[in-house]
Amino acid sequence: MYRIGVDVGGTNTDSVLIDITKLTESSRGVLAFHKSPTTPNVSHGIEAAVRSVLEASGVAADRISCLSIGTTAFINAVLEADVRRLDKVAVIRLCGPYTRQCPPFIDFPQRLRTLMEGYVAFIDGGFEIDGREIAPLNERQLVDACKVIQERGIKNIVISGIFSPLDSSGTQEPRAKDIVQHELGPSVNVVCSRDVGQLGLLERENASILNASILVFAQRTIRGFQDAMHRLGLRCPLFLTQNDGTLTSATSAARLPIRTFASGPTNSMRGAAFLAGLDENKTQSEGKSVVVVDVGGTTTDVGVLLPSGFPRQAAAFIEVAGVRTNFSMADVQSIALGGGSRVRGDSEAKVTVGPDSVGHNITRDALVFGGEILTTTDIVVASGQADNIGDTARVNHLDPNTIARAQVVIKKQLERIIDRMKTSPEDITLLLVGGGSIIAPAELTGVRESIRPPFFSVANAVGAAMAKVAGEVDTIEFLQNRSLDSVMEDIKQLAIDKCIRSGANPSTVRIVEIVNLPVQYVTNQATRIIVKAAGELAPDANAFLEGDSVADDASSIGSDDDVEGEKHASGQEDANESLNQIENYVPDIRDRQWHLSETDLEWIAEGCGVLGTGGGGSPYPPFLVARQMLRNGKQIIVIDPDDVPEEATFVRCTFMGSPSVSNERLQGGNEIPTSIQALLKYQGLSDFTGTISDEIGGGNGIQPMIVAAEMGKPVLDADLMGRAYPNMYQSLPGAFDIPNGLTPCAISDGVGNTIIMPSASNSHSVEHILRTVTTEMGSRSGVSMAPLSRVTCQKYGIARSVSQAWRIGRAIALCRKHNDMKGIPSAILELQNGACLFVGKIMDVRREVRKGFTWGSVTIAPLREDEEEDNSASLQDPSVSYGPEDRLIIPFQNENLYAYVESPGAARKILVTVPDLITVLDSQSGTALGTPEYRYGLRVTVIALAGDPKWTKTPQGLACGGPAAFGLDDVTFTSIAEYKESDSVIQQYSV
Repeated sequence: MYRIGVDVGGTNTDSVLIDITKLTESSRGVLAFHKSPTTPNVSHGIEAAVRSVLEASGVAADRISCLSIGTTAFINAVLEADVRRLDKVAVIRLCGPYTRQCPPFIDFPQRLRTLMEGYVAFIDGGFEIDGREIAPLNERQLVDACKVIQERGIKNIVISGIFSPLDSSGTQEPRAKDIVQHELGPSVNVVCSRDVGQLGLLERENASILNASILVFAQRTIRGFQDAMHRLGLRCPLFLTQNDGTLTSATSAARLPIRTFASGPTNSMRGAAFLAGLDENKTQSEGKSVVVVDVGGTTTDVGVLLPSGFPRQAAAFIEVAGVRTNFSMADVQSIALGGGSRVRGDSEAKVTVGPDSVGHNITRDALVFGGEILTTTDIVVASGQADNIGDTARVNHLDPNTIARAQVVIKKQLERIIDRMKTSPEDITLLLVGGGSIIAPAELTGVRESIRPPFFSVANAVGAAMAKVAGEVDTIEFLQNRSLDSVMEDIKQLAIDKCIRSGANPSTVRIVEIVNLPVQYVTNQATRIIVKAAGELAPDANAFLEGDSVADDASSIGSDDDVEGEKHASGQEDANESLNQIENYVPDIRDRQWHLSETDLEWIAEGCGVLGTGGGGSPYPPFLVARQMLRNGKQIIVIDPDDVPEEATFVRCTFMGSPSVSNERLQGGNEIPTSIQALLKYQGLSDFTGTISDEIGGGNGIQPMIVAAEMGKPVLDADLMGRAYPNMYQSLPGAFDIPNGLTPCAISDGVGNTIIMPSASNSHSVEHILRTVTTEMGSRSGVSMAPLSRVTCQKYGIARSVSQAWRIGRAIALCRKHNDMKGIPSAILELQNGACLFVGKIMDVRREVRKGFTWGSVTIAPLREDEEEDNSASLQDPSVSYGPEDRLIIPFQNENLYAYVESPGAARKILVTVPDLITVLDSQSGTALGTPEYRYGLRVTVIALAGDPKWTKTPQGLACGGPAAFGLDDVTFTSIAEYKESDSVIQQYSV
C-alpha cells in the first residue's frame, strides 16, 4: 500500500511517503514529505529522512511495500577523485591482435589514472560485427593474467571484449568471468563490460573501470542502507533508482553502481510528470514531449520527458570526471541559476544574475531571511510573486527597475536553456519543480503551458518512489533474407522477458522505445536495434541484498564512518600544456624537422575536424593513439615538401570501413603497416621515405602520424585531398587518373588477411571492390594505396595541410583560453579565405542510408534577437542578412555537400557547394560537428572555406569532387573565395 522514496542530493536529502491507493486524488497519494540538509554519512541522512515521513504520516514500518533511493554518493566519489573510496582495477581485454594501440586507461585524466590503473592484459578473443569470433577465448592466457593480478593484490577486475554486447551465447566475457573467479576466489569483484554499457569499446570499458573502482564503496554504502532499514524496522525490498528513470535491486546496484550515477535529474523528471498527472499514457497518446525544469539553490537542470514517459537520453558519449563513457544517462543541460543566485547591479547599471550563489546558506544570507546578499529569491519576493517566504519588509527598499531588470535576465536565461532542449519549434508544456522554481516567471517564450505541480519541492523523491522497472535489448542484426518485422518482434519479446525478470508486473509491461539504426559503410544490411520495455513494480518483487551478493568479508569493510584520511591524492593534478601560455608556445623544430608534442597533436586533431566538413570519422581515437605513442617514447616528425628530394617516395595511410566498427574494434597497430609491406613487396620496393594521408579531414588525418611513429619514418606536411570525401577515388590522384593514383593498392584486416588489387577497370571499381572485401574483413581494414613521389604528392596533393590543421587548432585554442567563442569563425577565416555564412540554431535533421552511405540534410534557423549573445549574428558576411523565417539548409552525404537559403516567397539561393569546404561549428565550444552529431536545438555557426584550385578550377577536380559527382546536376559550383596557400609551420619556426 505504501512506498517511500528518498533522493540524496548534494545540498538536500528529500523523502516522501506515498499511498498508492490514492494516486488519483489531488495529493497524488503523498501522505508526508521531508527535506533536510544532506549529511556527510549518507546512510544516517536517509535514516533520518525516512523516520520523519513515517512519524509524520503515522504509517507503521511493517506496512511499507518498498524503499527506493536515489543517491549521488557514488558519482561524487569519482568526481572528487576520493582516494578513500576508489580502488585499483585490473583490466582484461579480449581482443586478439586488435586495440593494442589504444589500451585501457588511455584517456583517463592523470589523477584518476594514477588512482585506478592496476594492471592490463590483452587476451585472445573478441567478435567481429557479424558475430564471428576474432579468436576463441584463450584460457591459458587468462590464467596467466590471473596470477599477475593475484600477485598485485588487486580485487576489482574488468573484462571487456570487442563487440561483447553481441555475444548472445555468453561464450567469452561470461566464460572469462567464471575462470577469473575460479582462479582468484569469491572475494574478488569481476565486472563484464557487456553488463555496463553498449557499443563503443573504449567508452564501455571506461564505464566498467569506474564501476569496478567504486564497487567496495558501493557495497559498503548499500550495507549501510540496509542497516538503516533494520534500525527503522523496515522489512520491505530495497531498490535504487537508475540513470534512465527505472529501478534496480540492491543486489544489482551493488554490482553496477554506475547505473545510479545520474539518477537525481531523472528522478525529478519522472516525479514532476507523476505529480502533474502527465503519465506516459497521456503524453504518448498526444505524441508530445514535456520539458522539465528543476530549479535548485545553485543550478537549474533541464531535461525532456519523451511521450514514452522516460527521459530523452544523452548523446552517445558522456564524460564523467573527464572520462568518456557510454552508459545510459538522461540528456540534462544545466545553467548556473537558482534560488540562491546572487543579483548585482541597480537601475543605473547592468543587472547580472549569478553565476555564483549562496546555495544552502540562503536562509542565512538572503535579504528576506535577515542576510545582506541580494538573491533571486529576494527579487521574486519583492515582486509580490511569492508568499510566505521570509520577511517581505526587508526587500521593500529595492528599486522597481532593479527588480524588473533582474526578472528579465532570469526570464532570458530560462528561455534559452528551455529552447535548447526543445524537440521541435512548437510551444511546449513545461513542468517546474525544485525549491528554487519560485523564481521562474509565469510566462516564457516558447512555452504553451507552465505547470508547477503540488509537492514540487520534493519531486525528485516522488520520482524515486514511483519509478518503474525496465528491460532493454541493444543488438546488431543482419537483415539479408530476413524480415525486419519478424526480427523486431523477437527482440521486443526479449525486452519484455528481461523486464519481467527484473521485477515488473507482467500485466503492466509494454514496449516504450524502439530505435533502428542502419550501420554505415557495410554491404550486409546490418542494423542496430534498441528496444526498451517497462512496467510497474510487481507487489511481490524481492530486492533484498542477500548476504552472499556482497564480498563475504563485507562486514570487515566497515561503515562510511570508518573511512578516514585525506580525500584527494596529493601531487596528481592534471597538466594541460595547451591551456597554459599557448600564446608563447613554439613548436619543436630541429634541422627543419618538426617534432610533434602533445599540444601539436591536440591542435592538429582539432583542425582535422574542421577540415573534415562533417565527415572523415572522429579524430578522437587516433589522437589518443598518437598521444600515447609520444608518451611511450616514440617520435612523430613532420617534414616540409621543399626539404625532400623529388624522387623520395611516400606511402599512403588510411582506414576504410564502418564508424560502428571503428568505435569498437580499435586499431591494433599492424593493419596499415601490413598492407604497406605487402604492397611494397608486390611492387619490388625495399623501402620508402615517409607517410602521407589521402585525406587530412577527420581521423584519417592522424593515421599517417601513427604509422610513421611505429615505423620510424617522417610524415610529409601535405595530403592528397585537403578535406574529407566519402569515396576512395575522391582524392586528387584519383581525380586526375594519374598512373598509380589508385592502384595497385592493398588492404589488411590485421589478423593475417591481406588483399592486393593490382588494377581496376575504372576508379569507381576501386571503391566498390575494396568496400566489399572490407565488409568480409569485419567492416574495417587498413589501406595503403600505391606510393607516390614527393613531386607527385605536391602536383596532385595539398601542400602543408598538416600546418593548416595545426594553425586552425591553435586559433580555436587561443579563442577558448580567452573565452572568445564568437571569435573562432573569424580566427579560422584569417587562415583560409571564405565566409561565415550563418549563425543560428538547428531546427531539423533528416537522415537515411542509401547504398551504405548516410544521406541527409540539416536545417538551421537564425537566432531571434533575444537569443543572440554579444551580437553574434554580426559574424555573418555583412553583405548577407536574413529574416526570421529564412532557413539555411545543408544536404550531406557523410560530408556536407552544399548550403542554400530558403526564404518565404523566394527561390532558394545557393551559397556554397563542394569542392569548397562547408563546416558546422558548435557555437558554444567552437568544435567542428560531424554529421552524426547534428541534432535539434544546437546553436551552430556555419563557415565556408575556399577549396584548393586543383578541385575548384579544373574539369577533373569538379567532375570528381564537385556537385555533379554526387548527382547534383542542377547545382552549379561558384567559388566562395580565392584559395590561400597555407604557411609552413616548419618555415615559420625554424631557427
